[in-house]
Amino acid sequence: MTASSPTITRLDRAEALALYRELSIHDLGRRAHEACMRLHPECYRTYVVDRNINYSNMCVAGCEFCNFSVSPYDKEGYVLTYEQIGQKIDQLAAIGGTQVLLQGGLVPPEMLDFGWYLGLMRFIKKHWPAIHIHGFSPPEITAFSQWFGLSVPDVLSRLRDAGLDTIPGGGAEILVDRVRRRIGPHKVDTAGYLEVMRQAHLLGMRTSATMMFGHVETVAERVEHLERIRQLQDETGGFTAFILWTFQPGTTPLGRTQQAEAGAVADGEHLQLAGACEYLRMLAIARLFLDNVPNLQASWVTQGPRVGQLSLFFGANDMGSVMMEENVVAAAGTTYHLDEQQICHLIADAGFRPAKRNCYYQILCESVQY
Repeated sequence: MTASSPTITRLDRAEALALYRELSIHDLGRRAHEACMRLHPECYRTYVVDRNINYSNMCVAGCEFCNFSVSPYDKEGYVLTYEQIGQKIDQLAAIGGTQVLLQGGLVPPEMLDFGWYLGLMRFIKKHWPAIHIHGFSPPEITAFSQWFGLSVPDVLSRLRDAGLDTIPGGGAEILVDRVRRRIGPHKVDTAGYLEVMRQAHLLGMRTSATMMFGHVETVAERVEHLERIRQLQDETGGFTAFILWTFQPGTTPLGRTQQAEAGAVADGEHLQLAGACEYLRMLAIARLFLDNVPNLQASWVTQGPRVGQLSLFFGANDMGSVMMEENVVAAAGTTYHLDEQQICHLIADAGFRPAKRNCYYQILCESVQY
């Protein structure tokens, strides 16, 4: 099996659900680890040193799972200046970081025009040409298209020409419109999200894919989400990685109402808050189902360092990012922090050699002290 070709015995949705419901977590983990080792027999496991930069916290999407964003007219709203963003990149470069993840809310066009975003790309590339820009999720790209009167390919090509390198998979949540209408009704729908990714891939850009689960969706809808990712990957081959994490309720609007509403699901399952066991089960299912997506990241940011380490035996081949800065999950009350040395130790303690990578999963250097 290769990363670009499916397995002969590709799982369908019914089979994936049967595995989820019938196998123990240990059997699921074993199968997922075997699949991961076929894809990644090398002795190392990877990580990246980057920084999340939320250029603004203002947003009109009104997602019920978010505790970070504020109304554009809220006194707590901000837009970082280029200079403030530059200071953050200087700090990243000082610790050997290689990329920034740029994401904001859906900021109304009267507050930020398209020239601001293009100018930011040029500013970063002028002063830090070696820094990889991983930025602007499909909901942001869609908003740019609608607000600035441009097609999605035009938005993407202009951003790319100004310096944007790759696009993150944020804003996917669950790619089923029943769920999207419930938790984020003002964001792009499933077809629109996937179309942004399709157009980016057609332009030669690479993207990641994500899933946030454990709120109002059913397990069947989680698998439907995986199928949509797999279908587009069959078509374009543009996804470099898949990252899934559990909903962090905290004091979010959705968290406050979840217990009353999470039982009203299509197949009769009553979903509880997804913990470590549920996370590992879904990670394993994702590795088995997404036979054409080469890399799976561990979500230590939501699950903590030890579950992140255990993920390396449930289908993940990457420990994700050192994540010098993280604001969105932290706003919901989950605050795990790891530096590069700690991530390397977790990888080594799991029996692998730590290897620093870039956004394309190319190895930059392997650790010599482990």
